[in-house]
Amino acid sequence: MSRTPRTRPQHRPPTRHDTRRPGAAPTRTPVRGRTATARTRPTDLFADRLLAVLSGQRPVHWMLRHTAGPAYDDLVRLAERAPLRTRGSRPTVRDLGWFVPREGALEVFARIAAGDHLRALAFRLEKSHDLRWRCTAVELAAPSTRRPPGP
Repeated sequence: MSRTPRTRPQHRPPTRHDTRRPGAAPTRTPVRGRTATARTRPTDLFADRLLAVLSGQRPVHWMLRHTAGPAYDDLVRLAERAPLRTRGSRPTVRDLGWFVPREGALEVFARIAAGDHLRALAFRLEKSHDLRWRCTAVELAAPSTRRPPGP
């Protein structure tokens, strides 16, 4: 009786190719053309969060723990109309700037591209006693009622 020699045992695979196992962290792609390090600023995070609520992608209560004072009521009133909802492409943050009126407070403005329109969003962030940033005011510019001259 002769047997052929086996080079490796047959009771386990030579290598494991299980995709469910954690491996190296996947690389994050930039959002809206910004780098991953820029997204860690509170101004960028809140602009993205407010944009998601005002475009109807997220419910208003998603911002409940990120707002303080009358800002949540203002956000509810604004979000009822979903003013940044567009057909087709999602609205994006075009430009973002801020002013520091005092330590622990930021006044932020953003230009939002929503379809063919460019809108203005302004909000105020304040650092609370637990050192978290909270939105304390939010405003969205009303769309212009002017129409471009036509033929």
